[in-house]
Amino acid sequence: MSGLLKLLAALLLASSLSGCIYSKAITPLDENVENTRIGTKTGRASVHIVAWMVAWGDAGVEAAARNGGLEVINHLDTERQIVLFGLYSRITTIAYGE
Repeated sequence: MSGLLKLLAALLLASSLSGCIYSKAITPLDENVENTRIGTKTGRASVHIVAWMVAWGDAGVEAAARNGGLEVINHLDTERQIVLFGLYSRITTIAYGE
């Protein structure tokens, strides 16, 4: 029984760590964000990763621009969504422009 309690305590400790169960963050891929004009169109492109072994998709800038119908890119962001220590992850490139 004490082994089960130790396992339960370890799981509670691990789940209390920030972002272990679920995290989603968007970060800019631009250094001068105060001078950036976003634009009227947005395009997104993602890659999905399962069990740290299988990945599919295209998170490239060209795919994001194509998906949003962009001819001019003004700004780029990256969105990272991670579930269960990375058991499932999605990385998305977000392009803004005209």
